[in-house]
Amino acid sequence: MKIETRLFIAGAPLFFLAAGVYAWWTYSTPEGWEPVGTLCILLVGAMVLMVGAYLALTARRIDERPEDKLDAEIADAAGDQGVFAPWSWWPLAIAASAAIGFLAMAVGWWMLFIAFPMAIIALVGWVFEYSRGQHAH
Repeated sequence: MKIETRLFIAGAPLFFLAAGVYAWWTYSTPEGWEPVGTLCILLVGAMVLMVGAYLALTARRIDERPEDKLDAEIADAAGDQGVFAPWSWWPLAIAASAAIGFLAMAVGWWMLFIAFPMAIIALVGWVFEYSRGQHAH
């Protein structure tokens, strides 16, 4: 997690600098200062810094990974990388509800009344997939 932490924390000052340059650039135009864009770039910098801080805190709690070692071999990272549900249909239901939700922006907001409950049902089904039925633990 060390390289990810460094990338995010080192990337945050870039956005803060870009916000300053953007504010100066828009202030020098005839229309005057444009605060919304400056605030948005500052918030992106804050989000990047927040992700870096989360990764730094997580890196303290877990063991060192092969990616963090300079003398690691490719074979050190072999093995299981997580638990995945190969026969799950819930990601398809989540994608369909997201598609209907995005379609609501183009067609009409009333479609969100279809997409939102569908997304909640699909998300609950995906989260609790291993809690009941054939794959229950």
